[in-house]
Amino acid sequence: MGELQLKDLYTGFRDPEVIQGYAKLIEEEAKKLSSPINIMEVCGGHTHTIMKYGLQQLLPENINFLHGPGCPVCIMPKERIDHAYILAMQEDVILVTLGDMIKVPGSKGSLQDARAQGADVRFVYSPLDTLKIAKENPEKKIIFFAIGFETTTPMSAALLDVVVKQNISNILFHINHVTVPEAMELLLADDECKIDAFLGPSHVSVISGSQIYDKFPSEYKKPVVVGGFEPVDVMESISMIVRQFAQKRCELEVQYKRAVNTEGNLKAQTLNENYFEKAPHFRFRGLGDIPNGGLKLRDEYSAYNAEVLYEELLKSELIDDHKLCICGDILKGKATPPQCSIFGTACKPSTPMGSCMVSSEGACAAYYKYGNLL
Repeated sequence: MGELQLKDLYTGFRDPEVIQGYAKLIEEEAKKLSSPINIMEVCGGHTHTIMKYGLQQLLPENINFLHGPGCPVCIMPKERIDHAYILAMQEDVILVTLGDMIKVPGSKGSLQDARAQGADVRFVYSPLDTLKIAKENPEKKIIFFAIGFETTTPMSAALLDVVVKQNISNILFHINHVTVPEAMELLLADDECKIDAFLGPSHVSVISGSQIYDKFPSEYKKPVVVGGFEPVDVMESISMIVRQFAQKRCELEVQYKRAVNTEGNLKAQTLNENYFEKAPHFRFRGLGDIPNGGLKLRDEYSAYNAEVLYEELLKSELIDDHKLCICGDILKGKATPPQCSIFGTACKPSTPMGSCMVSSEGACAAYYKYGNLL
């Protein structure tokens, strides 16, 4: 077997005939079900594939999707966005972060607004790009506002590794990394939970391994299939879940075997553990406080921790969403975007009121973009 090429990860995985083939398989298996099943796709990437390719419309009526909290921008609480805003407004600071984070509004505005007020806010495609910014601006403090689930955590750790080993003194970190399993457990603890099975995010599992989902079939009796993001991947994953129900099995299975194994990327996990540890709790927007749901810098690296060094400026007051916004219920799988009274009217991509609309991976943005509202 030759070396894995990038094209091997997607070639053939958008084939209409294959997608239709899986639709027929699912339809046949679904006839054996005694009741409907609700499948939560944890990640916003899956939500966008489902909406973009009209996969829900290909499924029988007794197979439903619920949209989960797997978008790191969607679950970022306003008080942490305010932290980014406040730090960006400091005279000697350049605030660096990833993509959509710049557009998300906190109570003081978005980082885009801060930039309009004169703040130096930059987004990067890779955290390591921060090194170049720091080298070109030695008189400035460069604060990397780190976000993301298990997928992006190693990139922040890799940046910190370089900073520590090269003794770079003008790069600091505000850590907002979160983890998937704890959020899934919180959803299942809800008395109104409708979730029958999970479509697990494959990119998270590439890092952490499929092992992080072991407890869901065994302890919670919820099947999990770790699936890729191409439409054929999603349809094959759904067929695997439906077959489990039809055969009265409850297991962890991996559809995305071309990149996911049980153990994950051990080198990346070691790098993460060197610099980060579990935070006692992390507040997810719309979900609330989740014990062990996030990471923090280890105490020995507090000299690089912007939350410690700017503690007097950064308030810990909790800030709730707009009363009309139902992003919390959407992230819990209790509602869909069209059920929100302000979806597509007061809340649009150009004027987002909720995090699920502002993020390009959010469920509301997916419904708006692919639901003929653009």
